[in-house]
Amino acid sequence: MPPANSAARALTPVQEPQYRQAPHNIEAEQALLGAILVNNEAFYRVSDFLEPRHFHEQIHQRVYEISASLIRAGKIATPVTLKTFLPGDTDLGGLTLSQYMARLAAEATSVINAEDYGRTIYDLAIRRSLITIGEDMVNIAYDAPVDMPPRSQIEDAERRLYEVAELGRYDGGFQRFGDALYTAVDMAANAFKRDGGLSGVSTGLSDLDKMMGGLQRSDLIIVAGRPGMGKTALATNIAFNIAKAWRAEEVDGVSKTVDGGIVGFFSLEMSAEQLATRIIAEQANLASYKIRRGDITEQEFIRLSDAARAMQAVPLYIDETGGITIAALAARARRLQRQRGLDLLVVDYIQLLSGSAKKDQGRVQEVTEITTGLKALAKELNVPIIALSQLSRQVESRDDKRPQLSDLRESGSIEQDADVVIFVFREEYYHKNKEPRPGTEEHIKWQTEMEQIHGRAEVIIGKQRHGPTGTVQVQFEAEVTRFGNLAREDYLPERSSE
Repeated sequence: MPPANSAARALTPVQEPQYRQAPHNIEAEQALLGAILVNNEAFYRVSDFLEPRHFHEQIHQRVYEISASLIRAGKIATPVTLKTFLPGDTDLGGLTLSQYMARLAAEATSVINAEDYGRTIYDLAIRRSLITIGEDMVNIAYDAPVDMPPRSQIEDAERRLYEVAELGRYDGGFQRFGDALYTAVDMAANAFKRDGGLSGVSTGLSDLDKMMGGLQRSDLIIVAGRPGMGKTALATNIAFNIAKAWRAEEVDGVSKTVDGGIVGFFSLEMSAEQLATRIIAEQANLASYKIRRGDITEQEFIRLSDAARAMQAVPLYIDETGGITIAALAARARRLQRQRGLDLLVVDYIQLLSGSAKKDQGRVQEVTEITTGLKALAKELNVPIIALSQLSRQVESRDDKRPQLSDLRESGSIEQDADVVIFVFREEYYHKNKEPRPGTEEHIKWQTEMEQIHGRAEVIIGKQRHGPTGTVQVQFEAEVTRFGNLAREDYLPERSSE
């Protein structure tokens, strides 16, 4: 008569459900721990990326954790020294702890292979994290809380997935100064070759580019101004100039931007249609209010159509969702970079974003969270981010209404996190409201002053980490909301003395 267990074994495929185990490699864990116990130098091959939680077996987590503590304290980690810190009555498949530790040391891999084993353990831990995220997504979707809409779940899943993607890298830690030096020289060489000689992306405004060297990767650039100054117009002009100049080439089968860039524009205040009207008005040299009213001639409509046709292929992507959180904005920006590519991000404007919706935090803390998040996103995506900001009303109470850093709303965090702060100022806007009674001597003086400042704007660089501060004079055409380079006296041809 066959033994009972053989019958049970025969029925196993039919009666017992087959469970999949989470991915792990016990042999790799044992070999690495053995290498560390034999030669503590092996620990330093993996310590910058491998943590106790990455091991699958709990006893291995504890062995690695205690070994790390001993080695960092300048002591030796061996089966003998670890024995004190581990429970002696542990049964490991019929082996005592002392016997198991001795076997780990006996079956150790060499120090040379330690990093490869560490990476194997690390990659399997990342896969287990992905499984956990997937299981959580399914469970939450089945039993979703009332206060968690599907969109929030998607954003949370995207955030967790991106965290896993960022953790699953080995390129952190120190790098040689020589490597950093090579990168710096390479940047200078690219600036030398590029049109205009800029290290960053050209804004299309030559005097501003000279002051800033273009828009630098990973920089958070704040563009601030009072209502009516044209901050949205400036950001829109720069965004379109960059998208229009976009040029890419294939390098090893991958498309790489060589000029201009792919632009993402978060328009939290205006609709995509309003933003498009502004851009087309500027390109067709028509007043935007005339386009909205249909008050244009047939010739002007042809000009409008030609401009629209030329603009269709421009890589400018607009998100018009109002009142989104900084987490949602970051998730959408990552998605755009992954799917289309991204070289510049514009946010119009900071005060219309919301934080993580914690009820106990004030607006100042919320703006701090937003600006810190934008700066972190700029570094993460390695693109410049232009974020617009309102100024406080204290500007209006001064005689000289040129803005200062202290005029920024919730200025502490905005000023601190920004790499560059730019103010837009148009004296014409304020002077126009001071018109005296026509026919008086004051009116004649007012007219003379208006002629001098008409169509001019100041772009004031109030802060710049990598360059000088100062003021750039630019041209501003209010009807078509267009900023342009100003024809300065020293650029004009010499006048005849006769």
